[in-house]
Amino acid sequence: MATTLPILPLAHPLILLPTGRVTLPVSRLIGEALLTLVQESDDQPIVAAVPLTSPGSSLYQWGTAARIVRLIKPPARNPTQPYLLSLNGITRVRIVDNLSSVVSSGIVHLRVEYPTTDGTPSAENVVKFKAAALKLLSQLAKDTTQEVKRDSFNKVAALVEEVSQVRAAWISDVIVSSTNAEYNDKLDFLSAADPDDRLRCATGLFVKQASFSEMSKRIAQSVDESLSKQQKEFFLRQQLAAIQRELNNLHRSSSPLGAGTPNSVGEDGRAQSSPTSELDDDQQNEVDEMADVRAKIEAMAKDSEERKMAVREWKRLKRIPQGSVEYGVIRNYLEWLTAIPWPGSSTTAPSTSHETLRDRAFLRKTREQLDADHYGLEKIKKRLIEYLAVVRLKALQAEQEVTAVEGATRNVTTEVPSNTAISSPRRNTVKGPILLFVGPPGTGKTSLGQSVACALGRPFQRISLGGVRDEAEIRGHRRTYVASGPGMIVQALRKAGRPDPVILLDEIDKIGQNNFHGDPAAALLEVLDPEQNHTFNDHYINVPIDLSQVLFICTSNTLDTISAPLLDRTEIINLSGYTYNEKMHIARQFLVPKQLKANGLAPENLTLTDSTLMQIATHYTREAGVRSLERAIGGVVRYKAVEWAEHLDSDTHNTGKILKEYKDVVEADEVEAILGIARWDAEEREREERRGVVYGLVVTGMGEGGTLPVETIAVPGDGNLKLTGSLGEVIKESGELALSWVKTHAYHLCITNTPSQDPLKHPVGIDIHLHLPSGAVKKDGSSAGIAMTCAFVSLLTGACVPTHIAMTGEITLRGRVGAVGGIKEKVLGAHRADITKVILPWANRKDVEHDVPPEVRSAMQFAFVRTVEEALEAAFGKGTLGWRSKDVMLESRL
Repeated sequence: MATTLPILPLAHPLILLPTGRVTLPVSRLIGEALLTLVQESDDQPIVAAVPLTSPGSSLYQWGTAARIVRLIKPPARNPTQPYLLSLNGITRVRIVDNLSSVVSSGIVHLRVEYPTTDGTPSAENVVKFKAAALKLLSQLAKDTTQEVKRDSFNKVAALVEEVSQVRAAWISDVIVSSTNAEYNDKLDFLSAADPDDRLRCATGLFVKQASFSEMSKRIAQSVDESLSKQQKEFFLRQQLAAIQRELNNLHRSSSPLGAGTPNSVGEDGRAQSSPTSELDDDQQNEVDEMADVRAKIEAMAKDSEERKMAVREWKRLKRIPQGSVEYGVIRNYLEWLTAIPWPGSSTTAPSTSHETLRDRAFLRKTREQLDADHYGLEKIKKRLIEYLAVVRLKALQAEQEVTAVEGATRNVTTEVPSNTAISSPRRNTVKGPILLFVGPPGTGKTSLGQSVACALGRPFQRISLGGVRDEAEIRGHRRTYVASGPGMIVQALRKAGRPDPVILLDEIDKIGQNNFHGDPAAALLEVLDPEQNHTFNDHYINVPIDLSQVLFICTSNTLDTISAPLLDRTEIINLSGYTYNEKMHIARQFLVPKQLKANGLAPENLTLTDSTLMQIATHYTREAGVRSLERAIGGVVRYKAVEWAEHLDSDTHNTGKILKEYKDVVEADEVEAILGIARWDAEEREREERRGVVYGLVVTGMGEGGTLPVETIAVPGDGNLKLTGSLGEVIKESGELALSWVKTHAYHLCITNTPSQDPLKHPVGIDIHLHLPSGAVKKDGSSAGIAMTCAFVSLLTGACVPTHIAMTGEITLRGRVGAVGGIKEKVLGAHRADITKVILPWANRKDVEHDVPPEVRSAMQFAFVRTVEEALEAAFGKGTLGWRSKDVMLESRL
């Protein structure tokens, strides 16, 4: 079948064969034509590279369909330079059109046809071709002095030996395109479209090249070249360095540990000593390292995948010279492969968790460990105790099964022939759940993983996934890449030294999304799936790795950025935040002793009263966790550390007189002098009752709860609603919905005189501007419906909502109040902001009973409402709004 291709004439004696690649300069005329072709094509365009039969003659009948790989334009400062063109040969083509009238100086379009290459060459031609090719490659490998070329010839020879009969014609194109054959011979080879003709032509060409190589070698050997003075000197110096190195090794092995090593000779003829160092170039270290790798390979389980791979790579390593680049690649791979703690290997560190699990006081000690490391978090501790109890029961059950099988094996040993293999029972392993701790920063998510590892007696490894955007960071790079290596999972296993560590995947919500480097979140699906991770495949190791014994714990600040398939594989445990009472206990039990130790003070040197800690927690921090609280306590401790140091310096040694007194107790009224003006005092003073201002409850992007004022004002206008504050579509719809409900019930709220009047147009036209502060922060959601409704009612009626009341809830057009999420975070945020009454939907009362701590419930008043009318009554107070009775119209018929 004929097709039309652009014809690119190749200057004599240049020729391009299939599978070959060439870079050549082209004239401006041809370069501009090719540039136009590249710009018009969606993919790399294809041209027909046709050679000339002789200089200045016409085009040859055969050519090569080649893909334009690169086209470099000349620089603007030197436009006379030619274009640079790179072509990659694909297949042979034959020109169908008449070539007599074709000009060989530009680009023309001619009809060409692709010859059929489906045929299989005969076995006889394939055998002759392989023999000639192997002979030529062997001679070229012997004659070359470059190690890289010798390795390349050997690799091609191995490829020729293993090539199939069908691919023999293709490998002939590869070899011929890289040899320095005569021009006419290459033209004949280019026109050989049939596979048998091509192999016969290649065989003759290889025989001719081999004879030329032998003749050149005989001529070179007949010339006797003597070594020059410089070459002799270099040779002798190399010998002297080798002798000196051997002498150093001999003295080092005979000298006692820590003694100096003679490495030079003084003027008196005595050896001068220098201390030994691990940085010395010692060949024995190389031998010891290779022996260690071999011992680890032999310690692997028989017939395992990792042992087969290690043995295969070890044999390859022994065949490759040490100066080769491939030698370093294979050795690095073997070091990684043998460093992984394989379950069946005898060199893997023994697990101490089995002895820990046999202890009858295991669960009691685990509870004590968790209570000692963390205060509160009862739900999380309960779930961890459940998991550890299951681990213990499964371990005891597995040991009983092993004991029973071993007893039965001893009973039947006499009945089993000696040459019969008895399989050993497998130990049951617990498929641990993938726990996902979700909560604001500073709530103890990461330290919980350390506590679990300590309770189990397992090594702990932390992997930070924040900002990871490459899939290879999880699965590893393939060995074909330069400086490739395994992923972070394999690296953690190597550091742990055991197949059953506790691995914490920190900040899993901040992992990169899908891009041209792959999707790292999708790569975690196999790691975090208990049904799949027993055969985890790292691209670099390329051997299935068992991760079923690993306990994975993930941490996150939010669930919004985590993919649904990844969430489906995890068990979500929420850490909402701490109350003031919990913060006081944490500060007294953990933070204050930690800061005293970090700043060089003894416990008797400083005392923080309860009122001082409460002052710091309420006026200088406003967070769900305790990190800001720890920093504030650290500021107080450092301030007192300076005073204590000055107190010690002022004590004169002569008279013992104290020049400066030191007070070891910090009272609440001293905090402002130490930490400065309170951060949250201004906000507390600004919370005053104002018309059209209501406080709602929100949850920030980091999982912290808080209050947010809903501000409304009336401006002259035509009855429109303006919403500002970086609001999303859902929260804008909530504002419109709230205003529609208020307009509908304006008559019953005594805002208008008749049901048909619009409160925004009578008696005068006004516009309502609703604003949510912190305009730089994006806000969205439907939970602000109640707050917006109360703000509109307050603006239009003049009634004010007290500042100690906050609310949240979604509303409908019928006036129903729907459930919302984040109740615990919102209630704790209101508690931190000194809100005493919270209005919540009736459907969320179960969340308050189950999630909100008792001390917070007892300190606050909760109003659960079903309708907007109930919400208005709870917000403004009973009888504050003047409701008109809803008259019912009855129709009478006779």
